[in-house]
Amino acid sequence: MKAVIQRVSKASVTIEGKQVASISCGLLILLGIIDEDSTEDIAWLTNKITNLRIFNDENGVMNQSLKEVQGDAIVVSQFTLHANTKKGNRPSYIKAAKPAVAIPMYEAFVKQLEINIGKSVQTGEFGADMKVELLNDGPVTIIIDTKNKE
Repeated sequence: MKAVIQRVSKASVTIEGKQVASISCGLLILLGIIDEDSTEDIAWLTNKITNLRIFNDENGVMNQSLKEVQGDAIVVSQFTLHANTKKGNRPSYIKAAKPAVAIPMYEAFVKQLEINIGKSVQTGEFGADMKVELLNDGPVTIIIDTKNKE
């Protein structure tokens, strides 16, 4: 499981001209899933995201977590995070999980994140052509891969 986490002042997701998600202070999380991902990956990654100290405290130091600042979150499925660009100029997405595997994992990830932060998490729509807007705050962008837990 791979995630790109962006601290945002605001973010939204629009599908076919209709806004389906919108937050102010919080995280926009792009999530890529592969077949080998498991519930252990979900637990580890949601815990890491919940407790990652990337929000400023009263002294302007990144010392607070999403949970501590009571921030919001949007999770967007993003199979292209698993693009392989080794050969040629057309990326291969062979490692990305097919919908039968990815959708339940995506939904379980969202549900666990909601439990961890104690509030509803907004989402895009799995497989849809989404327009994602954000105002990256910082900018702060972090990439986490559960297969490389460093």
